[in-house]
Amino acid sequence: MKKIATALLSCALAAATLAGCAANAAQVPQESQEPHTAALTATAAASVKSPKYVFLFIGDGMSYPQIQSTSDYLGALKDADYWQAQPSLDDNQGAILDGPEYLNFMNFEAAGSAVTYDSNSFAPDSASTATSISTGHKTYSGSINVDETGTIEYETIAEQLKAQKGWEIGVITSVNLNHATPAAFYAHQASRSSYYEIGLELVESGFDYFAGGGLLKPTGSSGDQTDLYELAQEAGYTVAKTHAEADAIGTNTEKAIIIDEDLADSDAMAYELDRTDDMWALADYVEKGIEVLSQDKDGFFMMCEGGKIDWACHANDAAASIHDTQALADAVQVAIDFAKEHADETLILVTGDHETGGLTIGFAGTDYDTYLDLLENQKISFAKYDSDYVASYKANKTPFETVLADIEKLFGLKAQGEEGDKLVLTAYEMEQLRAAYEKSINGTASSQYDQAEYVLYGTYEPLSVTLTHIINNKSGISFTSYSHTGLPVAVLAHGLNAEVFNGYYDNTEIYHKL
Repeated sequence: MKKIATALLSCALAAATLAGCAANAAQVPQESQEPHTAALTATAAASVKSPKYVFLFIGDGMSYPQIQSTSDYLGALKDADYWQAQPSLDDNQGAILDGPEYLNFMNFEAAGSAVTYDSNSFAPDSASTATSISTGHKTYSGSINVDETGTIEYETIAEQLKAQKGWEIGVITSVNLNHATPAAFYAHQASRSSYYEIGLELVESGFDYFAGGGLLKPTGSSGDQTDLYELAQEAGYTVAKTHAEADAIGTNTEKAIIIDEDLADSDAMAYELDRTDDMWALADYVEKGIEVLSQDKDGFFMMCEGGKIDWACHANDAAASIHDTQALADAVQVAIDFAKEHADETLILVTGDHETGGLTIGFAGTDYDTYLDLLENQKISFAKYDSDYVASYKANKTPFETVLADIEKLFGLKAQGEEGDKLVLTAYEMEQLRAAYEKSINGTASSQYDQAEYVLYGTYEPLSVTLTHIINNKSGISFTSYSHTGLPVAVLAHGLNAEVFNGYYDNTEIYHKL
């Protein structure tokens, strides 16, 4: 009798799923329906077992270049002096490159690719792409889980799992909890900038675990609305803002919101490059999340965003991007370790929402060579350099020579040195650096740029972004944009039913496959 009931339930679920696809057909062009309809038909026919624990890791701004540059960087560090022995174009004698150091999720059993365009751009934003992942629908850039008119709301997979299966739900991010990507799993807003309204939906979601960066505009745009943290406590959330308070949260905590104690730029977590040993990492929040969510026996869904990969690539800071990609891999490792104890019940997905910055491995000035180990000399993110150094330079009109001493200490770039030292600034680079210094010191960084200046600096501090450009280029790394690009993203899967995610498909398929 139990087997019959199970079979009937499977058929009912399959029928309901396919009926839902038919209902959606009027909203989506027919050609985009075929892949997920076929996949769902195959899945229904197979009556596969569903996972009980699902981890979805989203590297914001993370596509193949971000993954591969991190892998290559780690490989280059295995032989920090390999570039000194690289063979020239006319000499085949020299050191043999050991190759990249694969990140844990690069070895996952299933590998797919997802196309990321949205309703109005081939270079989409995080709100629309995260909406595609969480609901299976396209929308305009800047919109979260609503259609192009802003009037029809889409239910997210996290909301469905909570309502239909009673699963525990966790949302983690290294940026703000009401930022676009985390919001796409619980909110429905025509504008991603409606931070207070998004925060209200966070509180009303009833999700069990939120952790990461602080809420933006917690008292509204005018600062006169009820504090979101107070509303959360009234709704039954335990709100923790210190390590001690976070440590006290555990299996007996029903609903929790943990805000990182060491907030940095824009009330987000610090860049991994700037994180000290006494600060929590993204992996720590995943570990704590498992502790909170696994008290429920029905199952859980956890979305964890590495949001500062995107922020680093917007600023063309390759070193910061690489370290935050490593931080995401460390967080994934926590899920991998959990899956070892629940091998037949766990699914882990790692993907990105879009690519940011137009990152490439290769630069005109280094031809066929790369020297990625040079990035190890960068000890600080562009954001921390802005706040801890450039702000002081402006206030004190610090001489260029003094600034150069800091640059050597923090980025390894030298005004002079031994012949062959690749960290020595060329005359061309020194000219770029001095021009950027003048613009930053004189306060022109915040003025309206002309086209030439925008290409040089974007909207960033001229001195800081010029420094990252120089060390990037010396290492053989280059960026084409300060915005997003239209590259596809990786979809890497491990665990129960991972093979479903093989192939090349639209990002809405991630939802449908789930």
